[in-house]
Amino acid sequence: MEDRAVRGIQTVIRYIESRLGGRLELETVAKAVHYSKYHLHRMFTETVGMTLHDYVQRRRLTEAAKLLAFSRRPISQIALQCGYESQQSFSQAFKSMYKAPPAAYRAAGNFYPLQLPFTLRMERGREAFRKEEIRLAEERDIPAWMELMRLVIDGYPAMDEGAYLEQLRESIRAGHALVLGEGDTLAGALAFSTGPGRIEFLGVHPQYRRRGLQRLFLDVLTETCLPDQEISTTTYRERDRADTGHRALLLELGFAQRELLTEFGYPTQRLVLLPRGEEGRDDR
Repeated sequence: MEDRAVRGIQTVIRYIESRLGGRLELETVAKAVHYSKYHLHRMFTETVGMTLHDYVQRRRLTEAAKLLAFSRRPISQIALQCGYESQQSFSQAFKSMYKAPPAAYRAAGNFYPLQLPFTLRMERGREAFRKEEIRLAEERDIPAWMELMRLVIDGYPAMDEGAYLEQLRESIRAGHALVLGEGDTLAGALAFSTGPGRIEFLGVHPQYRRRGLQRLFLDVLTETCLPDQEISTTTYRERDRADTGHRALLLELGFAQRELLTEFGYPTQRLVLLPRGEEGRDDR
């Protein structure tokens, strides 16, 4: 059975995608789809995992980045086409998310998306899962895994899909990729590397984020795949405006802060999960 809330949000997303260059304030969108703005705000945030304002901004800047990388249109024209009233306001928003002014980003020539369009699962998913249901990924899981990756791309600075797919295939061949599925949908997935232990990808479908799947994956990783090891990952730095909450989630799961890094030109920070029994050790 279709979930009415999810179906409504999919209608909202289609409306946004058809009008990325127009007025997309919460009140305007709510009126167009016949919701109160308060109801739309709550429903959109719960379903997508970010506010409507953040989703719109990230989608606009992603389309702008694509035009900067693959066209020669003037920056002022791109700004207007993507819904910004001036080149100055566009440049400020772009730099806050991509960490480079539009001209410098264009000169670098490396496009990566902040946010791809959402396509949500229409059926209401299960409320509870068990860690015993997590299994090793197989080649047949790659299409569903890539769909999940595109849904959670907001958690990964500077994601390059081509390089990611190559790494994913290697992880599956090595037995370093875990999945949890429901029908044709992956509710969650985790890829890791060894020597030292590192989480390369931990993604949970937006419609399953409040069901504890991140903890289930970590339990399998620490109990079965990488027992008694320190496990690291990288994420956004503190107060990075491009972060939609992934850093806070990792800290809630018990990760500790370590050194600041720069990956693919993007400022990040390494976080670590200590082996059980060492959780109280002071941060270095």
